[in-house]
Amino acid sequence: MKRKNLIFYFALCSLSIVSCRNNDSATEQTEVASFVNSPAPQVDGVTILDKVQAQVDFGPRVPGTAAHKACGDWIEAEMKKLGLDVQSQNFPAVTYLGNPFTGRNIIASSNPSATKRIMLSAHWDSRAFGDQDDERKNEPILAANDAASGVAVMIEIAQAIAKDSSQLNFGIDYIFFDAEDMGPPADYGGKVQNDYSGFCLGSDYWSQNPHVENYTAFYGILLDMVGAKGAKFKKEGVSMQSAPSVQANIWNTAASLGYGSIFVNQKGPEITDDHWPVIKNRKIPMVDIIDLQAGPNNGTFFNGWHTHDDNMDAMDASILKAVTQTVIQVLYNENAK
Repeated sequence: MKRKNLIFYFALCSLSIVSCRNNDSATEQTEVASFVNSPAPQVDGVTILDKVQAQVDFGPRVPGTAAHKACGDWIEAEMKKLGLDVQSQNFPAVTYLGNPFTGRNIIASSNPSATKRIMLSAHWDSRAFGDQDDERKNEPILAANDAASGVAVMIEIAQAIAKDSSQLNFGIDYIFFDAEDMGPPADYGGKVQNDYSGFCLGSDYWSQNPHVENYTAFYGILLDMVGAKGAKFKKEGVSMQSAPSVQANIWNTAASLGYGSIFVNQKGPEITDDHWPVIKNRKIPMVDIIDLQAGPNNGTFFNGWHTHDDNMDAMDASILKAVTQTVIQVLYNENAK
């Protein structure tokens, strides 16, 4: 994440699931007066923060490194403990310079026989360089927020559901995408090898080669940069076109739980992220929950984005809890329908 790519966005708007319209209103009304939430498991932000720390402790999880392999093995092990069907999807990829490498998507599925499915996803790789930093631009970053936070939230959700006595009447596919952040540095002026400015390699591959033939889902939720201090989750623009009702439901649910100051009812920009290939190739309506607090250092994302300040000091357990609790509540409300 990703520079905005309006050419691709306009192409995306031609898809049947997308309705292009201009909607630049600053703030929308949140509908919470008649909102009724179903009973749902409660989570602790500190335990989610611990899961972020566990990933950061491996070091930068750049594809092809020992830290990357160790973290991937840890994710698989955590999901297998819950009795989920877990598989790795190794895939061929090339860097923005055209150098080949092997990526690894990880898919964990609950209730695999259920026809109705909801997809949760995050990327688990970390950026190979801190190109937005003033120093150490060529060194890999820890990516506590821009990678580990989304993974931590997904694992916490899976654990909370597994421990709960209630049984969901649909299946969940937790998809951990690799090689999302392999795009070129900001000052790169050469030609890039893939359709998403060199980003989103794992989601692009999976969307064309899903783990189940003809895979589809009722909807999907992408979790990206969901744990930094001061996070503001505006309504990301492509999500607003792809899945407006799902997006509205998530934001209304957050407001009903008291998180309206974090999930702000304001339109954000269109972001090149892992939901794009899924929307384009699988026709699954998908919402990107992504921090768009527009820090002064980069104008769109939190200040630590693609810098060495994306570390544990940037993280906030209360933000992680807000996101996790909101998504869990959305799932349990869906179960009651």
